[in-house]
Amino acid sequence: MSNEALARLAEERVDHRFRGLPPDADGLTVGELAAQRRNLFTGGFTTPVLTLSAERLEHNLRLMAEYTARHGLVFAPHGKTSMAPQLFARQIAHGAVGITLAVPHQMRVARAFGVERIFLANELVDPVALRWIAAELAADDDFKFICYVDSVRGVELMEAALADVPVPRRLDVVVELAAGEGARTGVRTEAEAARVADAVLGTRALRLAGVAGYEGEVPRATPERVRAWLDRLVSLAVEFDKAGRFAGLHEIVVSAGGSAWFDAVAEVFERIPDLSAPVLKLLRSGAYVSHDDGHYRELTPFTRIPQEGALEPAFRLWTQVVSRPGAGQAFVNAGKRDAAYDLHLPYAQVVRRDGAERPATGIEVTALSDQHAWLRTSPEADLEVGDWLGLGLSHPCTVFDKWQLIPVAEADGTVVDYIRTFF
Repeated sequence: MSNEALARLAEERVDHRFRGLPPDADGLTVGELAAQRRNLFTGGFTTPVLTLSAERLEHNLRLMAEYTARHGLVFAPHGKTSMAPQLFARQIAHGAVGITLAVPHQMRVARAFGVERIFLANELVDPVALRWIAAELAADDDFKFICYVDSVRGVELMEAALADVPVPRRLDVVVELAAGEGARTGVRTEAEAARVADAVLGTRALRLAGVAGYEGEVPRATPERVRAWLDRLVSLAVEFDKAGRFAGLHEIVVSAGGSAWFDAVAEVFERIPDLSAPVLKLLRSGAYVSHDDGHYRELTPFTRIPQEGALEPAFRLWTQVVSRPGAGQAFVNAGKRDAAYDLHLPYAQVVRRDGAERPATGIEVTALSDQHAWLRTSPEADLEVGDWLGLGLSHPCTVFDKWQLIPVAEADGTVVDYIRTFF
């Protein structure tokens, strides 16, 4: 990645665009503010303010690097989770070969910061975006790109978009296998997959590089159903290879991996037989970087296989009690604009008063308005107007997108960095 582009992030001026930051920091650069190492609770930050734990962030990065290496997987984590180039750089520093993304805007962000390998886990038929990718490939011999295809029509549109564009290197594509009927994108049958693959082989601008899919869309997912779909994906690669569809490749891509079933991916990919070229076993799980206190905490493979380690939730949203209208009710000043709520509501974790923290006993978030969280409090809840309430969050994919500049705080509250996001 580009150290120069990353360094420029520290030169951005702090101002009203960035929520929760100290008002008296206006005009400082992000780098200058970070160098002050202000304390989150006494350094002028205002609520609500989203934070990332410095220690837990590093733990998660190291754990997944060790896991993928141990299981012989190549790692290109899904960057759409955070859209944070600083985190991309840290993931790559921990052994990731590139970043997985989903739409053209995200690719432009990644390329602006020098990401050299992009896996687009989506179909791409926009002619403007395709021509932009072709230009990137022509300008940078080190840049590598792969995207999904799942229809003959899509292949035809891609070829047409690139018909009058110099393509020094063919654009690599993988046939996406759907996770089942009623799942998301992807071909539904092996016969359909073969037709799409053969359409790719008949083009000038595209190259068939392998097969891929997303096991997180398996209907009524269980370990057995997920492994069965992964076996289908591997079998598809084997059949394509037997038919000569991968002739001339120096490596064959077989890719899967969300954040809920990467243990199944590791198990099945370990059994991939030898093919006519080495197999690139590409895992794409991305939510691990921050983990969460809800959706992935319940589904993480490390819960099923505890000897592999344990991810740690790195987010905390600090809010403040602004109203206590009754013994059983309270309100804090953060809502849908600040917290993820698409899968689970936030979780009350700690109360902070006069510099001391204690568990948020008897406090439950029951609903979110735009800028308020509704709290139900039981008799044992010790909660007053003015208290800070730390909330755990679910589903990191819809947390990062709400905050443009996120303080990274050590356990004692010292803010050591700020993570810039681009959504």
